[in-house]
Amino acid sequence: MRLAIIQSCYIPWKGFFDLIGRVDRYVVLDGAQYVKRHWHNRNRIMTPGGPIWLTIPVATKSRFEQPIDQVGFAEPWADKHWRSIELAYRKSPFFAEEAPALKALYEAAERLERLTDVNTLFLNALMKRLDISTTMVRDSEFSPQGVRTARLLDICIKAGATKYLSGPSAREYLDESSFAAAGIAVEWMSYGPYQAYPQRGPAFDHAVSVIDLLFSIGPGAASHCRPLADEPAAGIG
Repeated sequence: MRLAIIQSCYIPWKGFFDLIGRVDRYVVLDGAQYVKRHWHNRNRIMTPGGPIWLTIPVATKSRFEQPIDQVGFAEPWADKHWRSIELAYRKSPFFAEEAPALKALYEAAERLERLTDVNTLFLNALMKRLDISTTMVRDSEFSPQGVRTARLLDICIKAGATKYLSGPSAREYLDESSFAAAGIAVEWMSYGPYQAYPQRGPAFDHAVSVIDLLFSIGPGAASHCRPLADEPAAGIG
């Protein structure tokens, strides 16, 4: 059983869904500490003038060490984000087809009180839209112990994983020998290369939210979340 353990992100880019689509279970690591200027509460969308940030205003004053799953909002934000999306994409080829479902998600998000719940709301819906059948669970289900490598390994053991697929940034700290001693193979994700598609900005940019893909190519979005020459083990080393 292949497992991925990643903090939740707000409307992530297609590479996030490429990784999630390669595992059997995705554990949302929202018991980890919230980090400012990370992808937890922000992402980019494309406009005719170039990419812009959509940032959820979160309450962090005097809460510097709070975990992601305790982060709340500083002010209402969902309607503002939807209006920015509508302005950016209303002339896109598949806006009429994709907009109603996404707008409904923003209306639902407006009623939620925690960032982790907003992120999982969007992740669940986007995974379904992209035909990703991976099971998503929260890290709290495993009552993980330890920090960094030890914490990830504890989740893997409790989840019954035989393979752990990690993003490349974890190479800086992950102790692969600990996983090997537990009989768990560590695999490293390599993103892309991904196929370009007609985009409304001044220069093509892969690193924008996957909603750009939905509005731009509609039914073809799922196939664009996989590398060009994809094979069963592509992108994993």
